[in-house]
Amino acid sequence: MKHDSGTVFSENRITRLFGCEYPLVQGGMAWVADANLAAAVSNGGGLGIIAAANMPPDLLEFQLQKVRTLTDKPFGVNIMLMSPTVDQVIDLVAKYRVPIVTTGAGSPGKVIDILKPMGTIVVPVIASVAQAKRVEKQGADAVVAEGMEAGGHIGELTTMVLVPQIADSVEIPVIAAGGIADGRGVAAAFALGAEGVQVGTRFICCEESTVHRAYKEAVINARDRSNVVTGRFTGHPVRCLKNKLTAKFEELEKCGASLEEYERLGAGKLRAAVVEGDVEWGSVMAGQSSALVNDIRPAADIIQELFSEAGNIVNALPRKIFR
Repeated sequence: MKHDSGTVFSENRITRLFGCEYPLVQGGMAWVADANLAAAVSNGGGLGIIAAANMPPDLLEFQLQKVRTLTDKPFGVNIMLMSPTVDQVIDLVAKYRVPIVTTGAGSPGKVIDILKPMGTIVVPVIASVAQAKRVEKQGADAVVAEGMEAGGHIGELTTMVLVPQIADSVEIPVIAAGGIADGRGVAAAFALGAEGVQVGTRFICCEESTVHRAYKEAVINARDRSNVVTGRFTGHPVRCLKNKLTAKFEELEKCGASLEEYERLGAGKLRAAVVEGDVEWGSVMAGQSSALVNDIRPAADIIQELFSEAGNIVNALPRKIFR
């Protein structure tokens, strides 16, 4: 049966859970995902996310106050569980009755125990079947299965092999992440068993994103081999666009530098790229999907195009398969 473009992806467990029009979550990108971006995505029909990361509590509180002035739609906060300010973040999420949180870099048990009784929806970002099963038992409402194609901190499995295994392993809804920047990625994610998608890199290059113009241009100019993964020996590998900083990281790894030297080099480099526009010595975190990003457009237009294209692909599949 033929569906209107994009409508085949509406009204499922994710849209009902989040109360949004499209089953799309914006990635919780540190220094990128602020109130402006979150509100733009939520107003466009997705679920916008503010990244708490290592943000000072007073700045996070400002962002939580600001987002309420920009949208009346549901939004969320991404909590980085390894952050030294995680307890203050949880307190602020509770204080401002944030409806949804995504979590990363650690066990979400404390977040679930404190926030779920208050009605907060908790969605951990995971990178393995074992993690998915564990957080489901802890009470997670859904999971984001993030493949290593994603930008920033990554796991070891690709989206193509991770998502179907997670979908087979848990009863809660699965949101696919990593490498999704157009309608083809959306359609593929649903074919793999996901009920939603998380998109990060594509939203770096939306009009409402406040990241430095040089950062956006670096993403737009990226090609298929512009990415590199650094820091594998630390246990916390990071995917970025190649530049002088990543070359220096690779040099340190080859010469057996200490973890302290490595961390000292990386300190403050993400902010330098996002805020100051230093795309040579800053950390330009972006996924492999950066090669699919070619322009800067409003967030709402990006979302509508993603699902319209995905709907057209699904409608055309019988002709493509049996022609």
